[in-house]
Amino acid sequence: MKKSDITKEIARKRGISQRKARIIVDQVFQAMAEALTRGEKVEIRGLGTFRIKKKPSRFVKDPRTGVEIFVKEKFVPTFKMGKLLKNHLNSKHE
Repeated sequence: MKKSDITKEIARKRGISQRKARIIVDQVFQAMAEALTRGEKVEIRGLGTFRIKKKPSRFVKDPRTGVEIFVKEKFVPTFKMGKLLKNHLNSKHE
């Protein structure tokens, strides 16, 4: 499912224009991104939790050449699935 699919689904279910639904979806995603940028976790009950994890700088080997390369520290997003989503997914495959 893409962002445009989410927008269409919200517009259909709420009886609003796709333009208004797109604005809502954009605002939600923007708020989530801003919270993560501030180092906060984003918890959506039933879905899961988004967090930012700091990966330290390190040396890695280039798989093609075998040469060691220094990689600067970086921040990566992580997602931990919520219990409700996990149960929903597992019940569909039984």
